[in-house]
Amino acid sequence: MSDFMLKVRSPLDGIELTYGDVAIREITGRDIVSIAIPLGGTETLSKAVISAYQTELPAVGRCAKSHVDNAHFLGMAPDQYFIVFDRSGSESTDKITSKLGKTGYFTDQSDSWVMMRIGGPKSRTALERICPIDLHPTVFPEESVTRTLMEHLSTIILSEGNDHYLLLSARSSAGSFLQVLQKSVENVL
Repeated sequence: MSDFMLKVRSPLDGIELTYGDVAIREITGRDIVSIAIPLGGTETLSKAVISAYQTELPAVGRCAKSHVDNAHFLGMAPDQYFIVFDRSGSESTDKITSKLGKTGYFTDQSDSWVMMRIGGPKSRTALERICPIDLHPTVFPEESVTRTLMEHLSTIILSEGNDHYLLLSARSSAGSFLQVLQKSVENVL
C-alpha cells in the first residue's frame, strides 16, 4: 500500500492579488449545487426553501441570501438555480437534499467552477473592459446575477454591491480567466 494521500487543491491555489486598490482573490471553501425544478414543482421547492433557509427563491437574474450555511440562491434561468454555500465536509448534494428533500433535481457543480472575487473602486471599470454587460449600479444593482462572456470565457457574475463582484468561470480555464482579470485591472490603473 502506498504512503501518499490525495489532497484537495483549488484551481488557483487560493491566490490573492492586489493591484493598487483593486483586489482579486480566489474563493475556496464553498460548494455549488445546481437545482432544476421538476415540472409543476415550483411551489413545493419554494416552500422548502422558505422553511429550510428562511429566504425565497429569487427571480431570474437576482440573488437571494440566507444566513443558513451562508447560502446564496442564484436565479440562473426559469426553473434553474445555483446555490452557493459554505462547505461542510459532507457531500454537497446530500446536504441540500437533507434540507430540501426531493423537491428538485440537485447536481454538484463544485469542482466545475473557479470562484473569484474582485473588488475595489476600479473593479467595475476593469470588468467593463472585458464584459459586454453594463455593470453600472443603476442597471446591475447589488444582488444582480447573469451569465455572460469575459473575453471568450463563459462567466457568471454576481454584484455584491459597492464595486465588488463574485465571478464563476469554468475550472478548466481558471488560469486563462485569472490572466484576463489581471490584464484588465493592470490596464485601468
